[in-house]
Amino acid sequence: MLGHTTRSLFHVREYAMSSIINAVHTAVSGLNSQSHAFSDLSNNIANSQTTGYKASTTSFEDYVTNNELTNDGQALSDSVVATTRQHNDNQGMVTTSTNSTALAISGNGFFNVVQATGQSNDSTPVLGTQQYYTRNGDFSQDKNGYLVNTSGYYLEGYNVNASTGALSTTLNPIQVPSTIKFQPTESTKLTLTGQIDGKPTSATAYDSKGNAQTVSLNWTQVDATTWTVSNPNDATNSATVKFDSSTGAIASVNGQSQASGSTASFEYDGSPQDMTVSLGTIGGTSGVSLATDGSTPTGVTAVSDSVTTGTFSGISMQTDGSVMASFDNGYSQLVAKIPLTTFASPNNLSPQNGQAYTATSQSGTPQINAVNTNGAGTLSTASVEDSTTDLTGDLSKLIVAQQAYGANTKVVSTADQLLQTTLAMIQ
Repeated sequence: MLGHTTRSLFHVREYAMSSIINAVHTAVSGLNSQSHAFSDLSNNIANSQTTGYKASTTSFEDYVTNNELTNDGQALSDSVVATTRQHNDNQGMVTTSTNSTALAISGNGFFNVVQATGQSNDSTPVLGTQQYYTRNGDFSQDKNGYLVNTSGYYLEGYNVNASTGALSTTLNPIQVPSTIKFQPTESTKLTLTGQIDGKPTSATAYDSKGNAQTVSLNWTQVDATTWTVSNPNDATNSATVKFDSSTGAIASVNGQSQASGSTASFEYDGSPQDMTVSLGTIGGTSGVSLATDGSTPTGVTAVSDSVTTGTFSGISMQTDGSVMASFDNGYSQLVAKIPLTTFASPNNLSPQNGQAYTATSQSGTPQINAVNTNGAGTLSTASVEDSTTDLTGDLSKLIVAQQAYGANTKVVSTADQLLQTTLAMIQ
């Protein structure tokens, strides 16, 4: 009888010890999970002022098992595991910045950026090929004219070809050096001055891409006071100009009666584009005129209204993603266009240092979009996107995590006492 009782006590002790040890393992997993949550919360709190930072949350998952402690096939929870969940699709508040080249996205898009892998002998950066994505749009120009954010990532976009004026179709780092040349503005008007001598008049005009081209006009005498000015490539594109025989001033154009002082002109059609040709004014000699005093005519000269010179003064960002170079002559010219990239599952991007991400198989293929298309979002200039950390909420969760951690330590210490008691059962 005594032997049977002893065996029963041994059985009870083993059963109890198994249960208690299982509880210790569960409590330890709870401690690890709460430590994980504490790490996530501390990271959020530490980055509450980090531009473009996306706060994460902690998800808990229990693991169950079937063993001899279960009754009727019921599963017991043996442990808990914590995982970090990203929320890259959460929109941060857009706030105004004193940095005029800063950009903030309102939408699902990311900036395309690359990192420097070193420096060349002339101290220009050597940029890597790894593609990164970020919401940190606090960009400014470095000494080489590249747009770089506060985390050291170089902004990519479609650069304008300086020779053709066309936008590139491939992404490259955006660089606007201080030595950038001003592109002459498109010619819209030719202004003629001087006395007609019958020789052709030529001028340099510029197309919309800043390319120069020589434009010529032919003069043909009709009678002593009448001349025809024409496009040498199209004789029908012409105007008949009648002059005053005594003063040499323009009297009329194409026989039309005009008030003294009104504009005398005709429309030039052709290459590099259509333009207005200003002949002067009716009754005036400041434009085209005839020599009436027997002197030798000076000849007619022409100049276009294109602005051809300018010194670079800085860059400006536009809400459509345009990067403009500004010049001291008051003009701005497009140098690059910034696209935004979207993902089917942005929360599955792989996080990297400096609020950057890389694509993964779970995030989906990067889709490059123009600003404000396909959900990529809009851009705000001289603005940044704030961290999505909910400081008040995370501080509250921190207290809960602290209490849960303490409760798990209590389980461990209580289990230790129970083990001591169980071991002493048959001593």
